Amino acid sequence: MTKPLDVEELKRLLDGLSESERRQLYLHLRHSLPKHPMEERLMVSAEGILEAFARAGDLTVRMIRGVIAEGSFAAEVLPLLAPKWRELRIEGADRPYDFLLTDSPEGASPQGPYPQVKVQVKMQRSEGGKPLYANNQWKKKVKWPSTHFIVELQKSRAGETGTGESTRPYRFGEFDLLAVSLGPARGRWSAFIYTVERWLLPDFATPAYLLKYQPVAPSDCDCWTTDFNTAVRWLRSGVVRRITSDIPTLFAPG
Repeated sequence: MTKPLDVEELKRLLDGLSESERRQLYLHLRHSLPKHPMEERLMVSAEGILEAFARAGDLTVRMIRGVIAEGSFAAEVLPLLAPKWRELRIEGADRPYDFLLTDSPEGASPQGPYPQVKVQVKMQRSEGGKPLYANNQWKKKVKWPSTHFIVELQKSRAGETGTGESTRPYRFGEFDLLAVSLGPARGRWSAFIYTVERWLLPDFATPAYLLKYQPVAPSDCDCWTTDFNTAVRWLRSGVVRRITSDIPTLFAPG
């Protein structure tokens, strides 16, 4: 009986194949393994999905990157927060936050000493494939430092209320913490930095809304933190700040 090859020996054999031969073997393995559920759902191969993304316009790619940031929070950040934190199911559609988390024991009241935390996940803005710095945003309206990044805060789905107001802006009170992925700057999607929603900047014309673009600190400071539990402590402390309290900012709304 022929002795089966072990995995390490197979790897050494693969290293000796040409690129063309490895591609042929890859296609053979792809057809012999179960499809990813998303391939089944979209009725296209993973390669086809990636090719579609490669041919997509800038707006579509930005939306995809935002979805990847959300997925990274779920797959890479949440497991590190367990078992202290667990995710709760979000009831209803089109909620203004992406994650509902709790650190309360099973069966405890959500309004008790451990209120639930609503987290909105966004990705820092990029331009030309590079991180967009705050000093290049709204130059005629604000003066923000070149050390900071930018995050765009508006809902992806456009619409109007019964009174004709746009439904894209976020209102204060719709979520608790903002989690910004610094993936474009740090080279990994799981590099998140957090702040408290009530500390964000209000819209110039309508203070009840959040400003569409917000400056993001590149590292930990009095208003931004890379530690989720620190952000929650800020949230529950009731402290009132503005994210621009630690940077020189000149507002000149136009």
